[in-house]
Amino acid sequence: MTTEILRNMLYQSVGMTASQGRLFEVDVIVLDEVHYLSDISRGTVWEETVIYCPKEVQLICLSATVANPDELAGWIGQIHGKTELVTSNRRPVPLTWHFSKKFALLPLLDGKGKKMNRKLRMSHSQNISSPKSEFYYVKGKRKLRTNKNEQQGNRSPLDISKQVQLSKHEVTNMRRSQVPLIRDTLSQLWENDMLPAIWFIFSRRGCDAAVEYLEDCRLLHDCEASEVELELRRFRMQYPDAIRENAVKGLMRGVAAHHAGCLPLWKSFIEELFQRGLVKVVFATETLAAGINMPARTAVISSLSKRIDAGRQLLTPNNLFQMAGRAGRRGIDTVGHSVLVQTPNEGPEECCDVIFAGLEPLVSQFTASYGMVLNLLAGSKVTHNQKESGDVKAKRSGRTLEEARKLVEQSFGNYVGSNVMVAAKEELERTQKEIQYLSSEITDEFIDRRCREELSEEDYAEISLLQKKFKEEKQIRNELKKRMELERMAAWKTRLEEFESGHLPFMCLQYKDKDSVHHTIPAVFIGSLSSFDDQKIESMLEDDSISPGKQEVDSGGELYYPSYYVALSSDNSWYLFTEKWIKTVYRTGLPALPSVEGGTLPRETLKQLLLREDMMWDQVAKSEYGSLSCMDGSLDTWSWSLNVPVLNSLSEDNEVERFSQEHQTAVECHKQQRRKVSQLKKTIRSTKGFREFQKIIDRRNFTKEKIERLEARSRRLTRRIMQIEPTGWKEFLQISKVIQEARVLDINTQVIYPLGETAAAIRGENELWLAMVLRNKVLLDLKPSQLAAVCGSLVSEGIKLRPWKNSSGVPYPLGRPKLVKMHLHIIYRSVGPSITRVVLK
Repeated sequence: MTTEILRNMLYQSVGMTASQGRLFEVDVIVLDEVHYLSDISRGTVWEETVIYCPKEVQLICLSATVANPDELAGWIGQIHGKTELVTSNRRPVPLTWHFSKKFALLPLLDGKGKKMNRKLRMSHSQNISSPKSEFYYVKGKRKLRTNKNEQQGNRSPLDISKQVQLSKHEVTNMRRSQVPLIRDTLSQLWENDMLPAIWFIFSRRGCDAAVEYLEDCRLLHDCEASEVELELRRFRMQYPDAIRENAVKGLMRGVAAHHAGCLPLWKSFIEELFQRGLVKVVFATETLAAGINMPARTAVISSLSKRIDAGRQLLTPNNLFQMAGRAGRRGIDTVGHSVLVQTPNEGPEECCDVIFAGLEPLVSQFTASYGMVLNLLAGSKVTHNQKESGDVKAKRSGRTLEEARKLVEQSFGNYVGSNVMVAAKEELERTQKEIQYLSSEITDEFIDRRCREELSEEDYAEISLLQKKFKEEKQIRNELKKRMELERMAAWKTRLEEFESGHLPFMCLQYKDKDSVHHTIPAVFIGSLSSFDDQKIESMLEDDSISPGKQEVDSGGELYYPSYYVALSSDNSWYLFTEKWIKTVYRTGLPALPSVEGGTLPRETLKQLLLREDMMWDQVAKSEYGSLSCMDGSLDTWSWSLNVPVLNSLSEDNEVERFSQEHQTAVECHKQQRRKVSQLKKTIRSTKGFREFQKIIDRRNFTKEKIERLEARSRRLTRRIMQIEPTGWKEFLQISKVIQEARVLDINTQVIYPLGETAAAIRGENELWLAMVLRNKVLLDLKPSQLAAVCGSLVSEGIKLRPWKNSSGVPYPLGRPKLVKMHLHIIYRSVGPSITRVVLK
């Protein structure tokens, strides 16, 4: 049964023993996929089930995607007594991750499973320009076509090793060109013997469309097709109304869809055929990832994001691992395969980010609702001995507010907010103390003391002298490097001042991301921020987070002020940068000529377009010399961005000479100092006591790594503490005041009125509103189809773009919910505080 049905049974048994309640002769309840406790729509039901379950009934909770099982076990133990936590990291069938591109199916991870496969990097992806083999379909047959001349092995090593830096726009286009069709990925699975497969697509329509798309692809042998035809005839004879006629053709080819839009009988039929190997590919929504015994050799996840009411939402690690866990049949497969697919917006990097992010902890979603309050507080029902008298009889007493409070405060959120919060803070304090202690063991004073203890006096004197000199020379090297960088920026500053008027030169910006990957950006130079005469720009320059500090150029104490500039890149993005991020400026650019005679010059036009933006800049990189920020352009700037050429088309001869004499001198000084430091390092390594000294340094490096791990643990604990929000009693009391004011239930006598009975029996986002609408007498005159239409409109907004016309008799009842909504708002205002979980459609 579903958790909702079990919870409804338990409502009448709270506080009773199993023999007294509705769970007579029930010894064990198994809650499979208990991670649904974190589900925002169903989580409350799962928590209520654990809280209301009699202590005599044993609970067995199962899940493969819980990051904090100790907290869950502790909570259940607090409610039900002794609880044992059993965990295992072993999969009966190991799981392998793959990534599907248009022309290749490659391992997603490296051999150790710790990093992304380097062959999936963009530089390698550019080299996959033609398929090694192509699987194509002929009606009723399968064939394999191979083109040996197009294999990558025939390409020159120079072509393969050549790496071209791409803009964001070019990366998007590259990804789009590598998005595989369903047939492409299916052919890869076929060739690698990875069928049967469950293929997750996050919409019912998408699942049905995929089946229709593959109707001409035959995945079954003749004998298998005959067996499917026989089973289909039997099913048609037994359940003629359950047949999905539009899915029969695909089923005969070995493909089927499985989602909530299918009748339960049809879904059971598909599951049976799949388990018998008569269906090779099932296209399913994510609901198949939990609760159904339907394992496969391969699980294909079509996208890392799915569409929800608020837009698109990225899959959580828990969702991804839940779907991937369907891969691998115990006793049949030696390994399970999980295949992620290239999409226009999601590549292997995003896939690895989700995989390596780790499972998310269970978070309480416990929230009071009208149904919960009514079912916990309701006692007797209103009965009338005589219609005229309206006498009220109470047949059984309900729970008091204090009794209900004890139940509500047993929620997982309150447990985490008290016990776990204290434990997490204690562990965080211990971790920080250990970090502080270990940090004292990597100081220069501590290392010096160790060297004195473990080295001879002669060796110590020699190494300490060289180390002191080495540190001094390193400091000089760093100062020279800083001076070299400042001289480079000063030279660019002078050059860019010359380009503030006249034509708009093309330029190349550069930066390294958080993974130290080098990026180059072709753009057209617009001008410095100081050249804009606008309040928006002035406020930006006054912002401390943007304004770079003063930098010293030479020993004479001359101060250098980095400036901010604006450029428009080839991918239609605005860039805000200082001289730090400039790689090259070219002599060529956009001419300083208006597009029409008497029109505005290009520089002024682009400045005006920038000022129309909302100035929501995203920081791409940062340094002590100012940050590099980015902001998407508009449709108006798109045509301008198309005029920015790719870097390969710009000649080095067109580059502006940027090196001043001071900069060249600084570069030469830095090179000499680097050689000096390198030579000194070799001298230290050749000393007699270096081996023992290196052991001391190795121990310090090991301690540093341990500190880094502890700091990561400290950050995780800090985030966990911030996530903990105990559920309170306040919301329950607010709802109880509303139901008292609306004469749904009398809090003092626990007498529930007919409106309350209806609200307690139905389930929705706002049971009180639904009950007030459904009990309206105007609905009694509707036909069944009209009543269904009204009910559908109460729980779903429907498809707004679908054309429709009013049905006679229905528009008037549809106006009643708005009147009820207005009535409820009056009640809310009389009660006082707003109800956080009230949802009015």
